[in-house]
Amino acid sequence: MSDVIRILGIDPGLRRTGWGLITVTGTRLAFVASGTVTSNGDDDLATRLRTLHEGLTKVVATLLPDEAAVEETFVNKDAQATLKLGHARAVALLVPALAGLPVAEYAANLVKKTVVGAGHAEKDQVGAMVRFLLPKATADTADAADALAIAITHASHRASRARMAAHAAAAGPGAARIAKAVARG
Repeated sequence: MSDVIRILGIDPGLRRTGWGLITVTGTRLAFVASGTVTSNGDDDLATRLRTLHEGLTKVVATLLPDEAAVEETFVNKDAQATLKLGHARAVALLVPALAGLPVAEYAANLVKKTVVGAGHAEKDQVGAMVRFLLPKATADTADAADALAIAITHASHRASRARMAAHAAAAGPGAARIAKAVARG
């Protein structure tokens, strides 16, 4: 029997950061837990980031994932909102990294394509496929469902990422840089 891998998916947001933990045994996925870390919109930025950090740190310490995956920032027309989202994303990357976990990053379109089959799927389609792939999932928010979709994406792509990294390491430093750039999408 294959080893069980615990994957934490994180959907970063300054107001709501969704998280979802799944296990992967061979090709079988299973739901473990999901939720949302929420910050108070009336607080200053530093306090909101601390709230996200504390919440995600508690999730990592309690659920003990083996790996983490974070959605990449979606750049929109509002530069200030994109910058604030980048701060929340930094916390989402930092917390599992500080716990010593490998952290993968996935573009939103790749998550949608992996889970739904279309890169421009709607949120309700993503949620429906998460419920289909993880029938016991109890995502309380769309952010938690998105985090589960990120974890599913990582489960789907982790083996090919590892193979690519191994081939690149064997080929030398130039190939390793190219493989790393390709893996980022």
